Amino acid sequence: MLNNNDIMKKLRVALKLRDTDIIDILKLAEFEATPSELSAIFRNEDHENYRHCGDQLLRRFLDGLIIRNRGVRPRK
Repeated sequence: MLNNNDIMKKLRVALKLRDTDIIDILKLAEFEATPSELSAIFRNEDHENYRHCGDQLLRRFLDGLIIRNRGVRPRK
């Protein structure tokens, strides 16, 4: 079963994203993350600096991808 870290890793590879790209995408969704935080998410589970990717981070990343690719949703 995939966890949030696995999903982030697969999206990073599939979309050919660098850490700076991911940080910029998160900023579009009004979420701040540092390069060291991202590095911890992409580490193996047995590494001492591994960090679990929470639901909020993944959700904000997906929201940022939508904004980057489609633009901001117009208000009614």
